[in-house]
Amino acid sequence: QVHFVESGGGLVQPGASLTLSCVGSGFFFRNFRMYWYRQAPGKERELVANLITSDSVPNYADLVKGRFTISRDDAKNTVFLQMTDLRPEDTARYLCRATNYGDEYWGQGTQVTVSS
Repeated sequence: QVHFVESGGGLVQPGASLTLSCVGSGFFFRNFRMYWYRQAPGKERELVANLITSDSVPNYADLVKGRFTISRDDAKNTVFLQMTDLRPEDTARYLCRATNYGDEYWGQGTQVTVSS
C-alpha cells in the first residue's frame, strides 16, 4: 500500500526553526516529483517549494525564499522542508505531494503554528 506521511510540525515562536519530513512507501520514490504546500484556515492552498529530482534546482515561493530549504533523500524515501526564521504568516497546515503525472499522493498534513 502507498503511504506518504508528514511529521515535524509544532508550535514555535517567531524566529524559530523547524524541519518537516515526509516519508513515502509503496511507490518508486525516485521517479516522483516532490512538492510542499501549505494551507491556512480560510486561505487557498499555496505551493511552498518543489524539487523535481535530487539533482534539480529547488523552486520556492517568494515569501519563503531564503528561509526555507527543500531536499530529498531518495535512499530513505524522504523529502524534507527545513524552515528558518519562521513568521506568524507561515502558520498553516503543511502538506507534501508526490507525483509522476500518472499517480499522485498526498500526505495528511502537519500543523505549523508560529506565535509569540
